[in-house]
Amino acid sequence: MNYRKINKGYQTLILSTLNGDSSTDKFKNGIIYTLYSDQFNSLKVGFAANEKTLENKLSSEKLILLDKKKGNKKDLFLLVNTLKEFGIKYSKNYYFKYSSSLIRHLSTLGWPVGKSLYKQRKIKKELLCA
Repeated sequence: MNYRKINKGYQTLILSTLNGDSSTDKFKNGIIYTLYSDQFNSLKVGFAANEKTLENKLSSEKLILLDKKKGNKKDLFLLVNTLKEFGIKYSKNYYFKYSSSLIRHLSTLGWPVGKSLYKQRKIKKELLCA
């Protein structure tokens, strides 16, 4: 554990990092992505530090990239916790069983899902002038 103490008069502030995880790692920018496995009919959501890391994941596993966008690890943790509250379960490494409701939730939460598996409904309203 790392400790830093700042003593200033009567005020004392102690900053620490637990388990070696730095809070700045959660805010480090990278790529958030969604992958699809046709073999297992599952989705994998994740975070990659850069394009090369994402390409390595795609080449090592037989997964299809649905979509990606800029983001950080905090986005991934928020998504997983929100889906857990919705009652959607996942296995290790953030694999989710594919369902249309899962895709709808991911899209609503702003996660990149692409347009190949999910097509948003477009609501058109017409204004009638009398």
